[in-house]
Amino acid sequence: MGFLSSLMGLFGTKDDAPAIELVDYKGFQILVEPRHAGGQFGVGARILKTVDGEPKEHRFIRADMLPSRESCTEVTLNKAKMTIDQLGDRLFSG
Repeated sequence: MGFLSSLMGLFGTKDDAPAIELVDYKGFQILVEPRHAGGQFGVGARILKTVDGEPKEHRFIRADMLPSRESCTEVTLNKAKMTIDQLGDRLFSG
């Protein structure tokens, strides 16, 4: 492996860029952002909502690693929806 290949491995390539999917759920928007790492995909997303006219964002990254982008997207959506169901607007407090 050459020096350039090593650098590309560190920073990823265009093909490794996370696929971003935006999903509306109960007045929130979930921006799914799987992370490509070591041949697997890590769970990560942003939960967005406008509260009192101000855009809010909650970012979360989980330790879960999955073998495909598709399975990672599904798990991420489930975890984000569960977080919204449990915390609602409290996601953006404090």
